[in-house]
Parts: sequence; structure tokens; C-alpha cells
Amino acid sequence: MSDISSRIKSEIESSDVVLFMKGTPQAPQCGFSMQVVQILNHLGVPYKAINVLADGDIREGIKAFSNWPTIPQLYVKNEFIGGCDITREMFQSGELVALFDKEGVPHAQAGKA
Repeated sequence: MSDISSRIKSEIESSDVVLFMKGTPQAPQCGFSMQVVQILNHLGVPYKAINVLADGDIREGIKAFSNWPTIPQLYVKNEFIGGCDITREMFQSGELVALFDKEGVPHAQAGKA
């Protein structure tokens, strides 16, 4: 495994919910990242955010790691969930809260959009 792959794997394993995003939760640098941050914040889910703009190796490496071409990317319990569209659809259908419940990830609310 390459150095960048092991760094990414280590980040994903360091927290139950990890979001690779453009910018930070306080200052998202793209609308898609902002939408996922809003969903996670709305649900009160503790998560770790990785700003891919701060590290070009991570930015390119995460795309290869997940075999997914776009950012943001959401991981729950070491499993790749998807990007903004998938996260938003799962949130709206209630699947995201169900996944957090199934995986034992704490959250403040169990609502749909």
C-alpha cells in the first residue's frame, strides 16, 4: 500500500464518520461539501473533516482510494458511503439515520428533510 493510501486509511479508521471535503466545516469551499456538512450538523453527528484543498496528495489519493472521482466523500465506520448526491438522497429517505443507528453512530435527531 502506498504512503498516501495508508495515510487515508489511517484517517478513515480514526473516526466513526469521516468527511473528505473542500474547505472546513466552518468554511466549506464548495456547495457540495457545504450540503454534506449541513446534513451531518443537522443530525448532530460527530465527524472528522479532512480538507482536501490543504493537501494535494490527499485530494488526488482519495479519488483513487475510493474509486470515486468527486469530492466530498463520506465514510461511516470505514465504509465509503458516497458523495453529496448519495448522502442527500440517503438523508431525505431516512436511510442515513438508519445507517447511523445500525452502526451505533450517535446523532441528535432522527428526522428526514
